[in-house]
Amino acid sequence: MFVPIAVAVVVGVLGWAYQATKPPPPKICGSPDGPLVTSPRVRLSDGRHLAYRETGVSKEEAKYKIIVIHGFDSSKDLNLPASHRCVWYIGIGMEELIEELGIYFLFFDRAGYGDSDPNPKRSVKSEAFDIQELADKLQIGSKFYVLGVSMGAYPIWGCLKYIPNRLSGAALVVPFVHYWWPCFPSQLAKEAFKTLCVQDQWVFRVAYHAPWLFYWWMTQKWFPSLSIMAGNMSIFSQPDLEMLKKLSEIPSAGQEKIRQQGVHESLHRDIMAGYSKWEFDPLDINNPFPDNEGSVHIWQGYQDKIIPYKLNRYISEKLPWIRYHEVPEGGHLLIFDQKTCEDILRGLLPG
Repeated sequence: MFVPIAVAVVVGVLGWAYQATKPPPPKICGSPDGPLVTSPRVRLSDGRHLAYRETGVSKEEAKYKIIVIHGFDSSKDLNLPASHRCVWYIGIGMEELIEELGIYFLFFDRAGYGDSDPNPKRSVKSEAFDIQELADKLQIGSKFYVLGVSMGAYPIWGCLKYIPNRLSGAALVVPFVHYWWPCFPSQLAKEAFKTLCVQDQWVFRVAYHAPWLFYWWMTQKWFPSLSIMAGNMSIFSQPDLEMLKKLSEIPSAGQEKIRQQGVHESLHRDIMAGYSKWEFDPLDINNPFPDNEGSVHIWQGYQDKIIPYKLNRYISEKLPWIRYHEVPEGGHLLIFDQKTCEDILRGLLPG
């Protein structure tokens, strides 16, 4: 009797383990059991849809066209001070700047977020080609600028690697860093990694070393998961806390839609794609603007507790064609400061 019982127990444990590591199917927008489609979308060549939002001057009149790439747990409804939607809050300064420079903004939901279809094969490369195809579908021209915030910066590294010929310029704002990039000296990466909350260290380790286990890790109850999802405010610096207080006074549209197709398809896959084993290292990238016809910028807050400034400073030192801007009083939310946002735009655009 012992052998059959042992076999039954092993099979049961294996079955439980398989189910525990298997994410639920996504609730795709427009499907019978999914959320309604409430945003304009384009259909990509692989059949997926990307939802988008246009603001600023019209693309027909625009002198500059900027595709804005949102970060973790955000969406195309990201409200930058440069957005017309925020003019009532920030005053007319940024609106005048948009008109003066002639800027058209294209925001979009990255795969699995908001109204954009999930991509089970999501990667740094797929994100870059999503951006290229979106630009082509909306006919915004052969070249465009890209601006990525936080986790939304890893798609920009993909753009610099895979579609540099499509770029007029790029701004990586408080950009994502991969602690296992070969370009980082081992000691520097270890020191920076140890500045993170222990629970976040484990999340990123699992995403990199055991992605097949990631869904289970993010849903198990034995150990704490990602601090930002758990509402741990200790990850924010004092400038960030002050900015969060200001932002809490502003109505935010679309927040309820960010995770509507499933936390795994939006947030989990974002981390897994970012911390996957990349096909390239940032230091492998060649200067996309050897004749200074465009520019690449990194904007980093010195007081950012989420992205260690020393790592982005190191990359910029090794890639001298990147213009590095370290904001002494800036935290992770520095782009929501009106003056800093204006500086980012003026730095990115010529003239």
